Amino acid sequence: MLIRWHGHSCFEICSDDDTTVVTDPHDGKSIGIKPPVVAGNIVLMSHDHFDHNCERIVQGLDKKPVTKAGAHNVKGIPILGVASFHDEEEGKKRGQNVIFRFEVDGFSLCHLGDLGQVLNDEQVEKIGTVDILFVPVGGTFTLDASMAWKVVKKLRPRVIIPMHFRIGGLSLSIAPVDEFLAKAKADNVVKVGNEIEMTEEDMPEEQEVWVFSL
Repeated sequence: MLIRWHGHSCFEICSDDDTTVVTDPHDGKSIGIKPPVVAGNIVLMSHDHFDHNCERIVQGLDKKPVTKAGAHNVKGIPILGVASFHDEEEGKKRGQNVIFRFEVDGFSLCHLGDLGQVLNDEQVEKIGTVDILFVPVGGTFTLDASMAWKVVKKLRPRVIIPMHFRIGGLSLSIAPVDEFLAKAKADNVVKVGNEIEMTEEDMPEEQEVWVFSL
């Protein structure tokens, strides 16, 4: 399996049989960073905000968008959408958000989208076991660093991948990743560059935070 970051909450996850899942695509220019150059078979979009719903940027004639909660199976990839909120007021400020848990090459991955609430027990139970967690950490519109760690403790993933934080050029007023990383064990923070190709043997025995860069 290969994981590549395209900035913000947009990741490309490629299976060994070349099925590609793209999460929360943006067009780049609307948020001040480089647009993704990516082709995909499945496009997961957690909600209908401009920095997460740019399906057109994803190339591929057979691509299938998934935007709703519930069970899906697309091109052999099992996907579960779990309803959640974009804020701490049950969606009154920013609306709904869909968390996606999906399985690729034997790994369980969970992309939290623009989650703005700490998960409740029912949501945690629905999500189940998570190997790799993509979690927003920049605050303002989503979880901040402290809330993100509360969610991490509930889901107990083997690998934590922070997203939706401030990087150079980004025009959104969100925090950088530093505060989130400051709450982790320094020895367990790994900078992986822009992409990582992995097998089960690459999974850490102790929980790690993998920090991607553009």
